[in-house]
Amino acid sequence: MTEPSPEYVQSLGRGLAVIRSFDAEHPRRTLSEVAAATDLTRATARRFLLTLVDLGYVRTDGSQFWLTPRVLELGYSFLSSLSLPDLAGPHLEALAEKVRESTSVSILDGTDIVYVARVPVSRIMTVSISIGTRFPAFATSMGRVLLADLDPQALERYLAGADLTPITPSTITTAAHLRAELQRVRAEGYCVVDQELEHGLRSMAAPIHDRHGTVVAAVNISTHAARYSLAEVHDRLIPALLETSAAIEHDLTQIRSNT
Repeated sequence: MTEPSPEYVQSLGRGLAVIRSFDAEHPRRTLSEVAAATDLTRATARRFLLTLVDLGYVRTDGSQFWLTPRVLELGYSFLSSLSLPDLAGPHLEALAEKVRESTSVSILDGTDIVYVARVPVSRIMTVSISIGTRFPAFATSMGRVLLADLDPQALERYLAGADLTPITPSTITTAAHLRAELQRVRAEGYCVVDQELEHGLRSMAAPIHDRHGTVVAAVNISTHAARYSLAEVHDRLIPALLETSAAIEHDLTQIRSNT
């Protein structure tokens, strides 16, 4: 067993051990059971338990002790410190494993999207994508999801500053066409972009809302057009994408509402 450092606070370690002695199999314990589980004397275990009772983390009926929901605050303190990429990462990994395609999260920065989280499965673009990679928002599925949430004035400012130069023969290049597409994205709740950023690249994105309903980021799946028809994209990939965006939103709203 590793020796504790000179800065180790033994009483804190013992207090946490008392909390950890409760689990799904032992939601309630007597004083003797807690002492045995933590290798503490009954007198020491009693002091820790009664301190936790005073702090509101433990309750007792005089013979048994059990944790209160307040212990969740300890977990929320950690979770609230996580950034969106930290929160999204496990969900992106699960999505990538499920659909066997690359998954990403991005935010809007000026006229571009910026990748803030990514789980690559296979390289399907000529450009290598990593955290910090930027693409013009108007030609990407994540960009359109983010643009679709802008208020009319913000959208007009975006269009005034955006360069809608075609990237491929399929790229939308007029403000009127883009407005109509963004209206459809708002109505459907997701976006599919077919070979507008690069030939052979088909991508789909869904919004990530905060607890106020504002779109703060977008999550996507990207695949080669030869692997899925547009019908298969809607039938097989979109449902998994929407489940993932909902899961990220759930974590984001639950954590922020408890901080």
